[in-house]
Amino acid sequence: MMSKELRYKFFYVEKCNMCGSPVHTHKILGRRLNLSQGRNPKRKTGIATTVCKCKNCGLIYSNPQPVPFDIQDHYSIPPESYWKNESFTISESYFKNETETAKKLLGFEQGMRFLDIGAGLGKAMITLQKQGFDVYGLEPSKPFYEKAISEMGVSPQKLQYGMVEDIDYPENYFDFISFGAVLEHLYNPAYCIKKAMKWLKPKGVVHIEVPSSRWLVSKIINTYYKLRGTDYVVNISPMHAPFHLYEFDLMSFIKHGEGTGYEIAFHEYYVCETYMPKVLDIFLKPYMKWTKKGMQLCVWLRKKKLSVDK
Repeated sequence: MMSKELRYKFFYVEKCNMCGSPVHTHKILGRRLNLSQGRNPKRKTGIATTVCKCKNCGLIYSNPQPVPFDIQDHYSIPPESYWKNESFTISESYFKNETETAKKLLGFEQGMRFLDIGAGLGKAMITLQKQGFDVYGLEPSKPFYEKAISEMGVSPQKLQYGMVEDIDYPENYFDFISFGAVLEHLYNPAYCIKKAMKWLKPKGVVHIEVPSSRWLVSKIINTYYKLRGTDYVVNISPMHAPFHLYEFDLMSFIKHGEGTGYEIAFHEYYVCETYMPKVLDIFLKPYMKWTKKGMQLCVWLRKKKLSVDK
């Protein structure tokens, strides 16, 4: 259940954050409670927000958007409770696929600069440093930031504490920037991508991993809710962990890139867990892989021009 300490303000959304299309053209999917809804959300008490989908680019979001009075209510989570199945060790496979893809897309040279937005415990920074990158990071959670330095040995000169919206770096400075499992938590992802593009060198790449608005399991559960005579949907979780505010489609980035100076360099979908009965996974997982309806969308953006308009 939602912590008693969490308090929210609500802001009405007037246009799609990624493509700018007006809200009155979007589709209303249903309502979402600020807690786990289970099989019968009509039996649960909580705060509900309306969930909408942009018809132009496929972005899913809540409207109004819930904003906590203290943003640290979302970010000040002890690393031990957030990474329930991981310790402070780094496996050989950690960030391996992302590193190999980045090197291939960049034509890697020693000393290329990497920035991890939402660095967490600094694992990606440590991994990329071993691969020859000059690494930097920023982290909005004080506990994560402190653990990255004290437990993982990340240099405080390379890791900044703060929000991406408030931190700045020189223009055209980085070769590779990562938003791994970050963008869906940000209130203005379009602005944050645009800001990252200013920091990125021409032909540099940005790695993004986000929840996909095409996820088949969401559609299955939404259909189940509808058959039970309710207008609730399972998409996003705007007022409880993990505090997702958006689900993205590939078209969300294509449309945003048209006015922001980047193109899609590469993308893929990850099937991940289905959270359905295991017997159904035999059919669901291959189907989701074939139809590109997995849980996560991984997209790589390449900067096309020298500067991005403010």
